[in-house]
Amino acid sequence: MSETTDSLIERVCESIATHHMLPAGAPLLLMVSGGSDSIAMLRLFASNEVARGGPLAVLHVDHGLRGVDSLADAAFVESLCATLGVRCDVERIDVAEVALREGLNVEDAGRRERYRLADEHLDGLCGRAGVSAERGRIAVAHTRDDRTETFLMRAAQGAGATGLTSLRSVRGRIVRPLIDATRLELRAYLAELGQEWREDSTNADTDRLRSKIRHELVPIMREINPQFDTALARTLSLLADEDDLLREMGDAFARDFSESAKDEVVFDRAMMSTLSRPMKRRAIRSALRGRFPEASRLEFEHVERLTDGLDIDGFAHDLPYGLRAHDEYGRMVVSRAGDGAVVLASCLLPVPGICDLGSAGTLHAEETEPDSVDSDVYTALIDLDAIESGLSVGSAHEGERMRPLGMRGSKKVSDVFVDAKIPRRQRSGIPVIRDGERIVWVAGVRMSEEYKVTDATARAVRIVWQR
Repeated sequence: MSETTDSLIERVCESIATHHMLPAGAPLLLMVSGGSDSIAMLRLFASNEVARGGPLAVLHVDHGLRGVDSLADAAFVESLCATLGVRCDVERIDVAEVALREGLNVEDAGRRERYRLADEHLDGLCGRAGVSAERGRIAVAHTRDDRTETFLMRAAQGAGATGLTSLRSVRGRIVRPLIDATRLELRAYLAELGQEWREDSTNADTDRLRSKIRHELVPIMREINPQFDTALARTLSLLADEDDLLREMGDAFARDFSESAKDEVVFDRAMMSTLSRPMKRRAIRSALRGRFPEASRLEFEHVERLTDGLDIDGFAHDLPYGLRAHDEYGRMVVSRAGDGAVVLASCLLPVPGICDLGSAGTLHAEETEPDSVDSDVYTALIDLDAIESGLSVGSAHEGERMRPLGMRGSKKVSDVFVDAKIPRRQRSGIPVIRDGERIVWVAGVRMSEEYKVTDATARAVRIVWQR
């Protein structure tokens, strides 16, 4: 091997070690398109010039965009893998059709489908090796040149630190072992091996942004500063380190200042107001990304609108991907479109007995001593002898009234909900326990004065709402 090749191998090994890319025994799935970068990655790992700890396999994805050339790419990769003794799987997808169906551009659709298939194949590789899926790794052949081009693309289109440094060495199960190598070094390595590769003709099409940047803008930057690539790589590493710190802080604030339920994220507006605007953005992104994976693709303008909305009473805003944000009793709620209202089916509540409320939980009733004490708002103690018709359960009715505990007169149940700051969309899912037509307890909200336990109570019933 030449000195240049030895230097390349050393740098790749150093990148893998520095960024802890490959856990011991980790199955490794190489994404190989047939281009020079991915073929160089395949040759490096297949020849053991770059150490790996576990089983090795290749996945080639045919996007169906280049006709016979796509088929020839797949055949080339399969043949080379057979020669090298490496397992190779080929998947074919109609990316153009996926893009049309999902409303994506072709590049985004292809990227999403590639990584979806890669996850599936890596899970299979880990399963066959008897290794947990978390330890498996997907290797992609991005180089320092790709990192430079991506930065310039994002800078031209507008992006924050996270977008500018998007090609990280490690992201979840995805690793980039060639991230510190250049395309020229990899092609020199292949030339020394006498190894051919497939050239994608679209790479020379300067109507495409990445190709235009590669062939026109990057040469100008190198002319201005011959060390441009090295300097930019150093700058991006610094930005990535600082972005990681800010992301950790944003994640912490998201955990402390918001709550997540099945289909919503609720931000405490008062607590969020203590953050700087940049940290508000990061906390919002972190919380939404944790609950709604598709929210990771929200654009800057959408996050800015939500950031503004934290200070607006009555705020409401529709977001992409079927999400909606609105103000609710001093909180900002982001939920899936639709109110998500649940109407409870009526049921009887025997004493003792259980009433199954489906997604709203269960109600449990049991006879107990009148002097029992329960401070839990989801537990009510009522006078058993005050019950005349037996207990039934359902949702609140329009215009229905009750006599809340401690009051002389009656009050609309809707007003009781307002006083307790229960969001309108949640009210139909709150159990209302009745004795005939009279309300005994609005579970978790307010009990009726008419059924309270007094010194004269001989028998009592404890009702518990397990949500």
